[in-house]
Amino acid sequence: MRSRSQNQRRKRIVQTAAALALRGGVEAMQMRAVAERAGVALGTLYRYFPSKMDLVVAVVAEELDLLETSISRRPPTAETAAGRAVDVLMRATRGLMREPELADALVRSLIMAEAKTELGARITDLLWRVATGAPASSGEDTEQSPPQPDRGDAAYIRVASLASVWIFELLEVLKGDRDVDEVEARLRIAAEPLLAHC
Repeated sequence: MRSRSQNQRRKRIVQTAAALALRGGVEAMQMRAVAERAGVALGTLYRYFPSKMDLVVAVVAEELDLLETSISRRPPTAETAAGRAVDVLMRATRGLMREPELADALVRSLIMAEAKTELGARITDLLWRVATGAPASSGEDTEQSPPQPDRGDAAYIRVASLASVWIFELLEVLKGDRDVDEVEARLRIAAEPLLAHC
């Protein structure tokens, strides 16, 4: 278990990497530059993040934290599970497309497992919560944590299928074969039958 100072150091590293990525893309996230700007030794950086892809995944996870916070503050208002899920996916899409290189790194980390990541499960869990109306995580340490989904349940598997469709559609946007409006239309078509019984 990390100490508070270790958690603060890790957060500083991730924020520094994110700032570099926003200015110059993933290419600008050179390990040496991140270490220097975060005020840590290069060896310390590698203890926290053994590879650049691990660091990229951490930056994307931070973006997902922001998305979860945004959703807990401003939940989707659609009446159907499909509508709520598409709302979340489109918020994620628009957020990621502000930095396409990070979106590309996310897709690669999910498809090729270049780094150990829980991002796919986190995205699916988030979709499951909004689709089923389960209580959201508040982002704070409380005694009452949100219910955990049964990942073998048919409803969860359908939500996971929608998340997979979203990853594919995001890849199409990154390749320049779709625009964001097309992605939204296609996700709505896929979501209706998948989430009709959530």
